[in-house]
Amino acid sequence: MAEFSRGFGARRRESDPHLPPGQYLTSDFPVLSAGPTPRVAIEDWEFSVVTETAVRTSWSWDELMALPIEDIDTDIHCVTRWSKLGTHWRGVSLDVLLADVVTSAPSAMAHSDGGYTTNVPLADLRGGKAWVAFEFDGAPLAPEHGGPARLLVPHLYFWKSAKWVRGLVLQEHDDPGFWEQNGYNLHGDPWREERYW
Repeated sequence: MAEFSRGFGARRRESDPHLPPGQYLTSDFPVLSAGPTPRVAIEDWEFSVVTETAVRTSWSWDELMALPIEDIDTDIHCVTRWSKLGTHWRGVSLDVLLADVVTSAPSAMAHSDGGYTTNVPLADLRGGKAWVAFEFDGAPLAPEHGGPARLLVPHLYFWKSAKWVRGLVLQEHDDPGFWEQNGYNLHGDPWREERYW
């Protein structure tokens, strides 16, 4: 069963043209999860990319921190209709993590602690569109928001920004992840209202 934060204030879309169709603006950061919040020690954390030919590349937390880190200012949009504008993150671009990965796969499955998965086309993870994020608003990412690190794919609905992310498995087919198997859209573009199948 999903877990939700307490109520949050929202404004209708008509009050801000930056909101995608059907969205409401919030100044809070609602917490929505499909299960309990995992607690992961930094020294036990690892992120990996596994190609369609089973070649595995991985980074420890210290190795991730040694890579180029970017500041990201972006809007985020949840399929449950809230949007938060002008959010501030820090993280490592997927362009950096995928730079030396040899693949012809068109899609990736993100895997997270707690067993959560979500599928994302590789084209949506490259070109400055996605990060492994570990800070929000100048502080380490809180566990309830996916800390120590989450996927950040802000141009898609926020369920694609998998909390507690631990890796990507590159795949030949765009197989559905957890929410996609339960009726959510395979892609999830908020400007096209790609909410459900």
